[in-house]
Amino acid sequence: MAPTSPRRPRLLAAGAAALSVVVSLLAAPGVAAAPTSAPLTTASPGGSTSDVARAAACGDGADALVTGSQSSGFTATYHGQTVYQGEYYITAIWEAIGALDPGRTSQEKVSVMASAWIGNNTIDLPSHTAFEVCGTLDTGYVAGRGAIQAIGVQDVSIPTLNMTGAPYFGLRFADVDDLHLGQIDLRMTGGIGIRFERDLPGSSNVRIDSVYASGMPGHAIETWHIDGLRVGTVTARNVGESGLLIQGTSNATIGTVDGENVGTGTGYATFRMANDNGPNVTVDHVRSRGGGRGVFCVSNSRGARINSVDLANNGNNSILIENCSDITIAGGTVNGGGEVRLAARSEFPNNRNIHIALRVDNTSVRESPCGENTTWNLSGNGARNIC
Repeated sequence: MAPTSPRRPRLLAAGAAALSVVVSLLAAPGVAAAPTSAPLTTASPGGSTSDVARAAACGDGADALVTGSQSSGFTATYHGQTVYQGEYYITAIWEAIGALDPGRTSQEKVSVMASAWIGNNTIDLPSHTAFEVCGTLDTGYVAGRGAIQAIGVQDVSIPTLNMTGAPYFGLRFADVDDLHLGQIDLRMTGGIGIRFERDLPGSSNVRIDSVYASGMPGHAIETWHIDGLRVGTVTARNVGESGLLIQGTSNATIGTVDGENVGTGTGYATFRMANDNGPNVTVDHVRSRGGGRGVFCVSNSRGARINSVDLANNGNNSILIENCSDITIAGGTVNGGGEVRLAARSEFPNNRNIHIALRVDNTSVRESPCGENTTWNLSGNGARNIC
């Protein structure tokens, strides 16, 4: 059984036998398969040539490497010196991270080339660390924690990650300044994919390039308290709750949120803003098919513009704007599914300064109660009951 806590890093003698193992592993044409699944590429289905190029570069320039397999054992090296050799994947990873220069003021990089199960354990990333998994990291479960997490640190990046399993959180963050997530592939059967904590200090300067998330019963990505968020693409497939849920997050620029069968049977949405989210949020495009809601703004969220939507056959509201202000949906289409709805509950201020331009077909548009300064620019055959 894998260890449940990291051991202090130590340098081992690099004898001839150890060196021969390292050389043979690094020269191997492929990476050993994880116990439950084959390694994943960083490109989502239909990925571009640039995605493939990024995947091929995984492991380049590493200061520390983890190689090996479940059958042959694992080796961790730091600048060519062996720091661990043994049967435990998680220990090899811990030792590789622990071998990095403790006084560093810029990033050093750990590349995990091997694929295996980490057990019911957590990988904590310190400041000035780049950590990537070029194989597949299969995860166990630790209540309240992430399989990988960074808390109270700065200058952390995860350029590439392939993750499977059923963790509590796949990735967990709080109180992080200057965080970069690159090509992230999460194919999980439990938990929440990426979580920024609610009850810990917030984060700043967070960049997320591309996330593909499928299978988890929770949210693909849930943020709390980020000032300065940039997201490229979020692709969510068969996710139990939201594709991208942002809360208490301001100064955010988001590219595309693309969801299929997201939040089926729930009030969650492919893209959701909640709990005093905003201001200064811009989203280029939201695409949603089936599932629960397409777009949902709620609980005093404000100051957001969605440039275009493409929503079809959502099982709940296609769009629900409830107790929000200064929200613009500048264009796009809704076809079938639940109604486009502006609503309000008594515990928050009514909708204010809502501007919507849409083509709506085969479903209805309703505003009840009337908001303050609502403007509509509608086309299509959808029935309308608006103020």
